[in-house]
Amino acid sequence: MKYIIYFGLMISLILLLVACGSEDSDTSGNSDSNAYTVGVDVTYPPFEFQEDGEMKGIDIDLIHAIAEDQGFEVKIEAMDFSGIIPAMQAGELDIGMGGMSITEERKETVDFSDPYFESGLSLVIASDNTEINSIEDLEGKIIAVKNGTTGAKFAADNQGDYGYEIIQVKDSTSMFQEVANGNADALLEDYPVIMYAIATSDLELKVAGDKLNGDNYGISVLKGKNDDLLQKINDGLANLRENGKYDEIIDKYLGE
Repeated sequence: MKYIIYFGLMISLILLLVACGSEDSDTSGNSDSNAYTVGVDVTYPPFEFQEDGEMKGIDIDLIHAIAEDQGFEVKIEAMDFSGIIPAMQAGELDIGMGGMSITEERKETVDFSDPYFESGLSLVIASDNTEINSIEDLEGKIIAVKNGTTGAKFAADNQGDYGYEIIQVKDSTSMFQEVANGNADALLEDYPVIMYAIATSDLELKVAGDKLNGDNYGISVLKGKNDDLLQKINDGLANLRENGKYDEIIDKYLGE
């Protein structure tokens, strides 16, 4: 009987040790809890783009600078813009960027950092187009927009008022091509993006009229799940603004 009791106690002790080890493993999360995965759309210069196989742009430099300031590491993942928030919901990303406008609709799914860039939508047409001078001239016309963007939402929300048709594409380059090829009469793009594209390439495009709205870009994390990380991002942004690094990054891509 002693041996049976002793054997039973040994088995119980072993099971207890295994259970404790499992709990320790479960609470550790990722192998490196101080590293975060960031989703971006690399077809969105000057905020993200690829050059000679390297990711560059305002967002890329900014998140690296924030990480350095706050003592964490980041891994950048390139994807279509429309897939960034779903990837965050699936647990594949910790941070979403990509020139992401802060909207009430997105706030239902993600928490945003303090704004880091003031943008706004522009109506863009072929450089030789003399018929379209504002959104009021779009009746019966075709406009191109990028999936999942504030431009696509603006187009859908205002289609009934202005009577245009909509073509949806997956990236900015495709939008530019639709207008250049004559498949669309106009496109909607964020003002800094289109001005950078026109200035740095041979696009035969121009902006028609004033900006259609004003919005702000923010850095996003999954809603209610990453308060500590969001605080680090905000603290880092504040520090970069104070020490001049933020202005240095913006001037690098948008300076004269």
